[in-house]
Amino acid sequence: MKRKRAFTLERHRRQTQSRLIIGGLLILFGVGGGLVWLLYGRTAALTALLCLSTAAGLFGFLWLILSILELWVKEDEP
Repeated sequence: MKRKRAFTLERHRRQTQSRLIIGGLLILFGVGGGLVWLLYGRTAALTALLCLSTAAGLFGFLWLILSILELWVKEDEP
């Protein structure tokens, strides 16, 4: 029989955050890139994916900095 894990708020927060990020990226690249491909062609779609990847990388970098700052602040809490 499989034991059900107890609900923890931190695990739920992490799962929700990762699912939202993955879903957002899928929508951004799938729908955005697909529409550009449909309307403007393959070359424009590749250029758009390059630009979208750069923007996603910047957001990822900002998220990383904020996560590190969050860990740093939590270390100082009593």
